[in-house]
Amino acid sequence: MVETINGIQQIGIGVLDVKKVFNWYRKHLNFDILLFEDEAVAALMTRYTNGKAEKREAYLSLNMTGGGGLEIWQFKDRTPTAAVNPIQFGDLGIYAMKIRCKNLTEMHSYLKDLKVSHLSEIIKSYCSSFYFTDPFGNRVQMVEDHYVFSTQTTKNGGVLGAVIGVTNMETSMRFYSTILGYTKLEYDAIETANEHSKRKFRRVVISQERKLVGGFGDLLGPTQLELIQVLDRTPVKIFENRLWGDLGYIHLCFDVSGMSAIREKAKNNNFPFTVDSANSFDMGDAAGHFSYIEDPDGTLIELVETHKVPILKSLGLFLNLKNRNPHKTLPKWLVKSLSFQRVKKDK
Repeated sequence: MVETINGIQQIGIGVLDVKKVFNWYRKHLNFDILLFEDEAVAALMTRYTNGKAEKREAYLSLNMTGGGGLEIWQFKDRTPTAAVNPIQFGDLGIYAMKIRCKNLTEMHSYLKDLKVSHLSEIIKSYCSSFYFTDPFGNRVQMVEDHYVFSTQTTKNGGVLGAVIGVTNMETSMRFYSTILGYTKLEYDAIETANEHSKRKFRRVVISQERKLVGGFGDLLGPTQLELIQVLDRTPVKIFENRLWGDLGYIHLCFDVSGMSAIREKAKNNNFPFTVDSANSFDMGDAAGHFSYIEDPDGTLIELVETHKVPILKSLGLFLNLKNRNPHKTLPKWLVKSLSFQRVKKDK
């Protein structure tokens, strides 16, 4: 089977209180479709949790305007730790998530009224954007983007991508191009001193051509990754001496088809899967095949081949994707039925 990267399914966020984080993003950024909530033991992730199978609770929430979702992830038997030192622009790992936004000015005013911390001005570079820090310490970039899967009243859509710190730009670009199909160079420049840093750094923005997209590809939409290489200091790993699931952005997850072909390609390019659920995992309301690989600096990339998702749990309605054409997107009306999972008040 030909492998397909359908889009960014979600970005994982390690948190102290899964309900509190879900409620904030539901209320203020319209991630109000709760695709699943699940409590289980992360038995396959012991490589990244000091050899211990940790119990966790996870929510996956979506914004139906279009884009990736949030996997909000909380340890149940240990208190997650924060980075020892403040995370700096260009440190290795996921520095920020990108959220698509059709009206930056209105969203900027809204967040200013909310008094979010570290709210930057709107900056025009390769595209218009601004940054802020959510109430839980996570850096977020709002990026002007007009892709719409389903018209909603919200000012913003879902996850567009991520800002990732790297040590060697050429090596990282080769990884993201070869393994994940980020072959389009949108921006490449050496910059100094911005709202994040007074350091010198190289900024590269890459995207996918999306010639072949299946499943939920229309909902997830086009994506972009922003790679940052600091040129005048030695960056540190954001998750140095911490566990997967500790506070912050723990992984970037792609919705894929043809997992076996991706596994072979990754192995042949010296980026073998570090975790592989082999056939199928079950997260209560959802099921599929998941794997993890590391980018050249150890940033965790999750790959998920979705087999089953809930449509209307109360009636036992689930969508089985296992036997349908993986290179054909789902009918729009069917994907819109995920709106039955909308949460209208705090959990």
